[in-house]
Amino acid sequence: MAKEMKYVAAVDQGTTGTRCMIFDHDSTVVAWEYEEHEQKYPKPGWVEHDAMEIWEKTQSVIKAALKKGKVDPKEIAAIGVTNQRETTIVWDPKTGKPVYNAIVWQDTRTRDRVAGIREAGLEQSLVNATTGLTAATYFSSTKIEWILNNVAGALEKAKKGELIFGNIDTWVIWNLTRNGRDLLTPDKHGAHVTDYTNASRTMLMDIKRVEWSSEMMDYFKIPRASAPMIRPSSDKGIYGYTPADGPFGAEIPVCGDLGDQQAALVGQTAFNIGEAKNTYGTGCFMLLNIGNKPTLSKSGLLTTAAYGMEEGKCIYALEGSIAITGAAIQWLRDNLKIIGSAGETEAIAKNVADVGSGGVFFVPAFSGLFAPYWDYDARGVITGLTRFITREHLVHATLESICWQTKDVFEAMYADTGTKLAALKVDGGAVPNNYLMQLQCEILGTDVVRPKVTETTALGSVYAAGLAVKFWNNTDELRKLWKVDRVFKPTWDEGKRTKLYKGWKAAVGKAQGWLKETGELPPSGLGK
Repeated sequence: MAKEMKYVAAVDQGTTGTRCMIFDHDSTVVAWEYEEHEQKYPKPGWVEHDAMEIWEKTQSVIKAALKKGKVDPKEIAAIGVTNQRETTIVWDPKTGKPVYNAIVWQDTRTRDRVAGIREAGLEQSLVNATTGLTAATYFSSTKIEWILNNVAGALEKAKKGELIFGNIDTWVIWNLTRNGRDLLTPDKHGAHVTDYTNASRTMLMDIKRVEWSSEMMDYFKIPRASAPMIRPSSDKGIYGYTPADGPFGAEIPVCGDLGDQQAALVGQTAFNIGEAKNTYGTGCFMLLNIGNKPTLSKSGLLTTAAYGMEEGKCIYALEGSIAITGAAIQWLRDNLKIIGSAGETEAIAKNVADVGSGGVFFVPAFSGLFAPYWDYDARGVITGLTRFITREHLVHATLESICWQTKDVFEAMYADTGTKLAALKVDGGAVPNNYLMQLQCEILGTDVVRPKVTETTALGSVYAAGLAVKFWNNTDELRKLWKVDRVFKPTWDEGKRTKLYKGWKAAVGKAQGWLKETGELPPSGLGK
């Protein structure tokens, strides 16, 4: 007798670690497990991950979550995958081994290459017009190009189809479906696929046609034979199946795939035009649903695929990507050692009597500034220091920096759309910090809405997978499952908000002034 399908599972592979979460039909978390992986910094500005370690951690958290929740894998209807976007891998499909470490989205080694694209006048005419993106080290194309050009023999092998590439979603799905009953590729290899959202982060996809752009592939000399198949985010055709001897221990369809920020948008059930969410993690990422037309931003935002539930049909979003937010808290902990944990920041910040951090502004431009500035020459600055300033003020200014950077994106979205958001849905690791959320709504001047389930990245991927197999019937059913935990409402007057924002913008100007004032760049990138 067939088992009743009770659950959907998510593999959430992030920048710092991997999580497996199992949800029931009410979207309640039944079990979860998480493990971190090593961050590698071989040179200034270089950030790498060991892709084999990521796969090992993925297997480990899957097995642990099943055991912890006492879940029978035969009762899992489907699996969704969500991932750190732009981080990319090139590997040999015969051996399953990468030819180089995964190059992480934060990595800036291809900065000169990107500068060359801009100097050639191709940022708007080629990159933005074709992909909806800006020319940036952030995206996958220059990373793939770098690996193919710097690993001996890699480019020639890729031309022969002997090497394949993919972002982390492709890597995880390929490994999950290896040796399984697979609908898209031969049984001995995994399903080599990606979805609309992840493909849109490569700087290689035609944003209007949701297919690989021959022009972009040729420009970066990336062989088409090495590219994954682009599929819908919720794939009724199914990418592939897990084998019975794999980490799940049963044949389960893998049929949901979303980049982490788009997964959070789906997890927040932001299916209507004009709905927006902001995810607070290593960085911050605000997405605004703009419907089925990929309108290009004029204000420094990205046009990206939001999700696609049917073949050839895509919903789009404007995105503001901020590189360093939660990572600035880690910097306080690991580099300055003025806090013991991120959880301490709420109590410490409350000790500051005057909002505005005593006149201190901290711009954490450790890897330059992302949206809406896209200035890779910018470097972190702290302005307004006096003898009055204490540890508490620096912690407070760091929390404020998260909120001010979000306001920069918020204002860019208003400039592009002419619509002020009535509310901002929030999620991610930092949102349990009530002080930060209240500070955010004060700085934005709009309501901030926190859901009961804040791990919306994993939730979005299981929604996509569940829809594909009719575990849930439609998005209206999903909306009914979304529940509010708390609404934060602003109390500041507009004069106070405007005055403080001017101080922030002045500090950003200082962060952007390195090259102009010194004639040379300071040391680049992240490091231990």
